[in-house]
Amino acid sequence: MLLFCTMNSSKNKLYRHQDIIVKILLITFCTAVTVYFFPKSDRFKYDYAQGEPWEYETLYAPFSFAILKGEKELESEKLQAIEQTPRHFYSKDLNSKELLRNFDESVKSAISDSLYKASSRKYMIAAKSYLQQLYTSGYLEDLQNLKDTHPIVLKKGDELTQLTYGELILPTELQQDLRKVFADSPRELRPILIRRLLVLMQPNIFYDQQLTDLNIQSEMDKILPTRGLIAQNARIIAQGEIVEGDKLQILNTLNNTYESQTWSDSQYNWKLTGYLVLVGMALTMLMLFIYKYRYEVYNSNKKLLFIYFNLCLFVVLTATVVKLDADFVYIVPVCMVPLIIKAFFDARLGLFTHVIIIFILSFVVPYSNEYLFLQMMAGIVTILSGKEIYKRANLFITVGQIVTVYFISYFAFYAVYQGGVIGWEWNRVIYFILCGLAMLFVWPLIYVFEKVFNMVSDVSLLELSDTNSKLLKELSNKAPGTFHHSLNVANIAETAANEIGANSMLVRVGALYHDIGKMANPTYFTENQGNGINPHDDLDPEESAQIIIDHIINGIETAKKYNLPDRIIDFIRTHHGDSLVYYFYKKAQEENQEVDESLFRYPGPRPYSPETAILMIADSVEAASKSLKAPSSVAIDKLVESIINSQMAAGQFLNADITFKQLESIKTVIKKKLASMYHLRIEYPE
Repeated sequence: MLLFCTMNSSKNKLYRHQDIIVKILLITFCTAVTVYFFPKSDRFKYDYAQGEPWEYETLYAPFSFAILKGEKELESEKLQAIEQTPRHFYSKDLNSKELLRNFDESVKSAISDSLYKASSRKYMIAAKSYLQQLYTSGYLEDLQNLKDTHPIVLKKGDELTQLTYGELILPTELQQDLRKVFADSPRELRPILIRRLLVLMQPNIFYDQQLTDLNIQSEMDKILPTRGLIAQNARIIAQGEIVEGDKLQILNTLNNTYESQTWSDSQYNWKLTGYLVLVGMALTMLMLFIYKYRYEVYNSNKKLLFIYFNLCLFVVLTATVVKLDADFVYIVPVCMVPLIIKAFFDARLGLFTHVIIIFILSFVVPYSNEYLFLQMMAGIVTILSGKEIYKRANLFITVGQIVTVYFISYFAFYAVYQGGVIGWEWNRVIYFILCGLAMLFVWPLIYVFEKVFNMVSDVSLLELSDTNSKLLKELSNKAPGTFHHSLNVANIAETAANEIGANSMLVRVGALYHDIGKMANPTYFTENQGNGINPHDDLDPEESAQIIIDHIINGIETAKKYNLPDRIIDFIRTHHGDSLVYYFYKKAQEENQEVDESLFRYPGPRPYSPETAILMIADSVEAASKSLKAPSSVAIDKLVESIINSQMAAGQFLNADITFKQLESIKTVIKKKLASMYHLRIEYPE
C-alpha cells in the first residue's frame, strides 16, 4: 500500500511539472541537433588578414609542425620538375639498303639515261653516307616542344643513352643537310635528288609518351608539401608585426593544422561537452527571455517549438554550408529569422532570437568578428524596417536595406584590414545579393509554417480582413445588423490597439469574426431585429440567455468549419469573458427570487492578451452606444467609463497583461472614436 501511494505521488509530481519537462527536453534536443551539425574539426581562434598588423598577444607554437608551402611555391616546383624531367624516346632499326634501292629507282625514272649513267654512282655514295650518319644520330619526325638542351633518354634495344633534344635530327634540318650532301651533283639534278630522298626517308626515333608521363609523375610525387620545421614554443609572430611573407605562411599552416587535427577521445569529449554547454546556455537564455517578457508564448509549447525549430533550421543550414565551403556562408539568409518571428509574434522577440543565432554561429564561421558585426547590423535593420511584411514594397525595401548594410559593412572591414579598397573580392558582393534574393522566399516559407504549425501571420491576417471573403459575405447576408456592428467594432478596436502598441491587424480581424455565431439565430439579437418583433418576448429568461450564450459556441464551431486560425477563434471565445447576460439575469430575478447565476454566465475564458481585452471593451461599448437616445460627449464619456470600470471590477482583465495606463489611453481613444461616429459637434450659443 505504501509503495502504491509513493508511485501515485511520483506520478502526480511528474504531471505537475510536465510543462517544464517538455521545455527542458526541447532545449536539450535542439542543443544536441545543433552541436551534431557543427564542423568536427577545430578552428584557429585568431582571425588575421594579409598585410594587417597582428592584433593579439605574441603567438608561440603550441606544438611542432612543418611549414606548408604556398600554392605559388608548389606550382613553381611542379613546373620546374616538368621542365627538368628527361623525355623518353625509343629507336627502331630501318633497312637503309632497301631505302637506297627505292631512291635509286625513283631518281632513274625521273632523269635521262645519260644523266643517270654519269651521276648515279656519285649521288648514291653520298646518300648512303648521309643515311648512315642520320640513323646513327637518330631522326625524329614527331616534334616536341622542348629546348635543345632538354635532357632525353634514348632506348636502343636494351641500351639507354643520355642525350639532349638538340642532338636528334629534326625535319627542319633535313633539307639544309641534303643540299650540302648533293652539293657536287649537277645543278639540274640536285632538286630531284633532294625531293626524292625526302619523300622516301622515314624516322627511326619515336617519342615514348607513356614512359615519360610516368617519369614526370614520379618526380612530382617527390615534391614535399612542406618546408622547414617550427619547434614547439618557438615564436611565430609578435603583437604589432605585419602578417605577410613567411609569417603569413606559418599562420596559414597552423590554421590548417587545427582544422585537420585528429583529437584523442578524451580531447574530443571535452570539446563536445564545451559546445553542448555553450549552445545549451544560449538556448536557455532565449527560453528565459520568453518566460520574462512573452509569457503567453512561453505557455504555448507549439509556439516555442516553432521558434526553436526556426533557430535550429538556420543554425544547421549555416553550419552545413561552412562544412562544405566557408566562402558561401553569407549566402545563407540568416536575417530571414527575425522577419519570420516578427510576422508571427513581434520585433523584440525576433531580434533576440536573431542575436542568439549569430552568437551560436560565431563558434563555427570564419572571421567571426566580421560575421557578428554584419549579421547584427543586418538583423537590426530587419527589425527597424516596416512592420507590415504583408505589403510587397516593404519586403523589397527591407531586403534592399539588408544588402546595402552588408555591402557597406564589408567595404568598411576591407578598408580597415587592407588600408584601401583596391583588389577587394567582388564575389563577396555577389554572395550578399544572392542572400537578398533568398530572403524573398520568406513569403512562401511563412505560408508553409502557417500550415505546419497551425499559426497565423500578418500575411494571413490581411487575407482574412477582406470583407468580400465567403464567411463575411454570409454574415452580411444572414445577419446584416451583426455585420455592421462587427465593422464598427473593428474600427474602434483597431484605433485603440494602435494607441497602446498592440497588434492592430490581429484585433481588426478578430473583431470582424467575433460574432459569426449569431448567424445561427440572427433574429434573436437586437441589431438584426428590423421589424420591431422581439422573439425573446415568448421565451423564459433562461432560454433567452442560453440562446445569447450559444452564439459563442456556434461561433467557434463555424470558425473551425471555415478553418479560421486559433488566434482568431480566441477572440470569439473570450470577447464576453465569463460575464453575465445581465439583461435576462435581472429579468429572471424579477420573475423569480431564486436564480441560478451560472445559467446566465458566459463560459469564458476571460481575455488573456491586450488584443482580446481591447475587443471585449470595443464590443461592449459599441453595442451599448446604440441605446443612447441622445448621444452627446458627456453621455458617451459616462458610458465608456461605466462599461470599462465595471469590466475591471469584474476582474475581466486580470489575465490580459494590460496596464491601468493603457486602459486610460483606450478610454480616451474610444470616446473620440464614438464621438466621430455619431458626428458630435460643438454646440454654439444662439
